[in-house]
Amino acid sequence: MLERMCESFRWKALPHGPPRFTSPNSLEIRIFYDRSVRSDRGARDGTEVSTADQPRPPTTQEREALRHVPLLAAYFQRARAEMPPQLRQAFDAHGLTARHGSVLPQLAGGQRLSVTEVAALLGVSLSTASELVGRLSEAGLIDRTEDPANRRRTLVSLREEFRPAVESFVATRSAPLLRALDTLSPRDRAGFLAGLAAWSREVQP
Repeated sequence: MLERMCESFRWKALPHGPPRFTSPNSLEIRIFYDRSVRSDRGARDGTEVSTADQPRPPTTQEREALRHVPLLAAYFQRARAEMPPQLRQAFDAHGLTARHGSVLPQLAGGQRLSVTEVAALLGVSLSTASELVGRLSEAGLIDRTEDPANRRRTLVSLREEFRPAVESFVATRSAPLLRALDTLSPRDRAGFLAGLAAWSREVQP
């Protein structure tokens, strides 16, 4: 979830080739740049750009939060390097990304989930969840079986040979977040988790 949120702050491949996002102040440049690109496109094709769709400049308090984003992005860039070799080999061989990897922790506990349940847990559409599950199945990381209670429903589970690697990877990558949560009061922890959930919803495609 955090990785996808941090990805939203990176520069996209835009026509005029903007510089890469390298500091919190670059976010303000991107806000101006994105607004200019949309306005320029609207002028060319005759469409009006709604001001409601344009990002607003961050407040002073929000800038304080945004300055941490590059640090989080750097942490997530190390994810593939910290994968156990077995897992990294499967991801590299099949072109899997962090979006596909987000499914695996949901299955690490040994439970079997329907694709609908996977979609709900990840906060994505059913079609997106189906695509993610399909690619993971093709890579041999998960099994898909028919639900004996409902033959129209497919259940997905983590393949046992990958369970130790996934559990090890999840433990390694979650350790910094769990240590941070341990330092927060119950009230601050609830606010932090609520903020993460809200941010995650905003960056869903």
